[in-house]
Amino acid sequence: MSQPQQVQVTDLDVSQLADVRRQLDEELNHLTNSFAQLKQAQAKFKACIENVAEVKPANKGKTILVPLTNSLYVPGTLSDPEHVIVDVGTGYFVQKTRDQALKHYSAKVEYIRTNLETLEDTISKKRDNMNYLVNVMQSKLQQQQQTAS
Repeated sequence: MSQPQQVQVTDLDVSQLADVRRQLDEELNHLTNSFAQLKQAQAKFKACIENVAEVKPANKGKTILVPLTNSLYVPGTLSDPEHVIVDVGTGYFVQKTRDQALKHYSAKVEYIRTNLETLEDTISKKRDNMNYLVNVMQSKLQQQQQTAS
């Protein structure tokens, strides 16, 4: 198998640099969108932790509002405050104790946190690459203007 060739950015002409810049822009947009989605997911899991913490034995038999979606709640009666139903993904739900549910959601929050850190590093490196590329493009454009004068 042949190794991919490495090309110095400074060896590219302005139109090739513009193509590389477009590609970097697309990658940065995708990465920042992914970052935002992960932040939203992390916030949802943190909200789940808070919700599970609200289920207490003292509330047994009381009427509560059960969330079906983010904006739809239905009234229900808390019959078993020691167990909750946990969404484990792709439409599957399992019954867990409150402690198990808290551990489950805490693990999810931690997993997303580590992914966010990795993604943040990648975004930072891509931004550095973009800044370097823009500087090279500006330098090449100035050289073209000076030779044209």
